[in-house]
Amino acid sequence: MQWRSALSKRSGDIARQSRETRLRARVKLDGRGRVKVATGVAFLDHMVEQAARYSGVDLTLQGSGDVHVDTHHLVEDTGIVLGQALSTALGDRDGIARFGSAYAPLDEALARVVLDLGKRPFLSYNVPLRGRIGSLESEVIEEFWKALTIHLGATIHVDVIRGRNRHHMAEATL
Repeated sequence: MQWRSALSKRSGDIARQSRETRLRARVKLDGRGRVKVATGVAFLDHMVEQAARYSGVDLTLQGSGDVHVDTHHLVEDTGIVLGQALSTALGDRDGIARFGSAYAPLDEALARVVLDLGKRPFLSYNVPLRGRIGSLESEVIEEFWKALTIHLGATIHVDVIRGRNRHHMAEATL
């Protein structure tokens, strides 16, 4: 397994290749919401695109993986490269707000995400998802969050307060 990093001002560029996946994430924090995501897992692409677009960052994420087996490796490794790219872009984290929180509704679903960028990885994940969302096994969304948390170096609490539709609950968390 290999990874490499290139750094410029408030941006990160991470490439990762393993036996199961090949991914590259480029993020610019002070962007304009320009987003291009192509992993081959449509719902994962959709969630990451929406999160980047609404946050205003520029993001390019390209990847492929052994999705003929399942989506686990690709989803988890996407969390890894995004976490590393965001961590690289944040640099020493001086001058940023360490804590943040947001509530997000999507129709009947309501989610809350609280984070601490203090370089202490911890995930609390309370999202009652079962079954598939398109080709994505919904339980691997937690693996995305775990990998993102560890490689970003953040404490993140993800809670779905209410909801019935899997798509809405998952998307509201991002």
